[in-house]
Amino acid sequence: MSAPTIDEVISTVSTFCTIKGINQTARSLEIEINETIVTEKFRDLAQNMEQRNLIARLEKNSKGTFITISRFQPPTARKAWIPRVLFAGTIVTVMIDGYYRAVSTNSIAKVGDPLSIAIFYTISLIGILGIHELGHIIASKKHKLRVSWPYFIPGIPIIGFIPTFGALIMSRGLIINRNILFDVGISGPIAGLVVAILVSTYGASISPLIPISSVQELSAKQGLVDIHSSVLMDATIALAGKHIPGKELIMSPVLLAAWFGFLITFLNLLPAWQLDGGHMARATFGIKWHRLLTYVSIGILVVTGYFIMAFFVLALSMRSPDVKPLDDISPLSSKRKKIFVFVMILAFLCAPLPFSILPQ
Repeated sequence: MSAPTIDEVISTVSTFCTIKGINQTARSLEIEINETIVTEKFRDLAQNMEQRNLIARLEKNSKGTFITISRFQPPTARKAWIPRVLFAGTIVTVMIDGYYRAVSTNSIAKVGDPLSIAIFYTISLIGILGIHELGHIIASKKHKLRVSWPYFIPGIPIIGFIPTFGALIMSRGLIINRNILFDVGISGPIAGLVVAILVSTYGASISPLIPISSVQELSAKQGLVDIHSSVLMDATIALAGKHIPGKELIMSPVLLAAWFGFLITFLNLLPAWQLDGGHMARATFGIKWHRLLTYVSIGILVVTGYFIMAFFVLALSMRSPDVKPLDDISPLSSKRKKIFVFVMILAFLCAPLPFSILPQ
């Protein structure tokens, strides 16, 4: 599509609002409008401009309300084979890790054939990550945002104990307003959490129980690591009927995949930087509170022992501290503000806690 002329741009803007004044510079076209444009009108205008490779920003200051039009260079599409190769590599690293964990668990208590368990482990972990990203994709498509296929990141199995570093999608469009920023942020963690709960319930059901009296001896011989559970994981263990007085649950690899899922959900829901929770916090409170909550989240990560993640968030938040929607004037809807409170409760329920809600 050929670039529109200035007259065509002005004509298009005039169909959405009343123009009060025009100021043209070398890089942009600043149009003062006579009223505060409503959220839906500007969304339609911004999408119209994006189709013409133009960016429309809605801004307000002491002088009035302005729509600034400038050129938009869409991101270059990456090679299609890259996400496929990364996905295949992630399956390999997760399978290797799952097989090793199944063999290790079988040396303590029988959980099943290592290859079968490794397959279930891989399906579970990849499923949690994949559905998480699918949630983002569905929300993006609903709001007419262009996004890439998921990029799965292979990890370091066995030695590193991190079979995958998660997955991500690349945005090729523009976030128009706070409602869209919130919706895209919340969709992934909620979708992934639903799968994590299902996986956790099944993983707990196939996890063996051993007498508590044997735990100390096995811990000394096998080097068992005490992994902090979350409220939701404890609830699924109880739901699966695996909380029995005098017995200790040995976590199966499938249950461990669910543990990773809850951990990923907790980390993503922190209201920090460009994490999903950070996007929701930015949409809810604006940039000032978003920055403060980023530092609060870094403190939570340090207290809970996730030092590398804390450093990662701190370092990258200094490079790109904000995700500003094109319309940063229109407030977040009241319904979404209430949902944000619920999301923070979910973050706590998914957090690995040093205590258990299950009576001993």
